[in-house]
Formats: sequence, C-alpha cells, structure tokens
Amino acid sequence: MTDRIGEAVVSDERLVLVPIPALVAILLHVERTKGTALTEPEVLALRDGCVCVTMRYDMAEKMEQERGYRDIRPENAWEDWVAVRPSLGLDNT
Repeated sequence: MTDRIGEAVVSDERLVLVPIPALVAILLHVERTKGTALTEPEVLALRDGCVCVTMRYDMAEKMEQERGYRDIRPENAWEDWVAVRPSLGLDNT
C-alpha cells in the first residue's frame, strides 16, 4: 500500500520514509546555489542521496504541520518539484 510519502504497513502501524532536512529545502538550496533550474537527473540524484528517517505516518504529518509546509514526495520527486517551483519564486531558467 502506498500513500503520500513511501508508506508501508507493518503490524497495523503505517511507516513512512521522511527526508531530513525536507527534500524541497534541499532542492531549493541546490538550485539557488547552482543558479539554473535543476534537471530531472539532478533532482533524482539528490533524492537518492538524501538522509531519511523512518517514522510513523501520524508523526510525519505532525512534523509537517509544525514545519508549516509539505515536503515533496520522494517517489514523485521530479513531478512534485516541477509543480512546487513557481510557488517558491523560481522561474524556468
């Protein structure tokens, strides 16, 4: 079963992989440093190399609420990144 992040059902407890720091923050920092839009291979490489922790789904949701924004889903990193870029003030250069 898959939900928002990378969900698994284990003993009736839903667990998710959560990038730390948030994947959207990593991608934003790298793109701003680079000065041009990230490519799909770059986004996927950053996703594949990020540190993740496993936590219960309800804890991940609470952390997201406290942080004040949703992270992008690792399994949909490229599509989510393309969708969120305009709200971060990034153009297509």
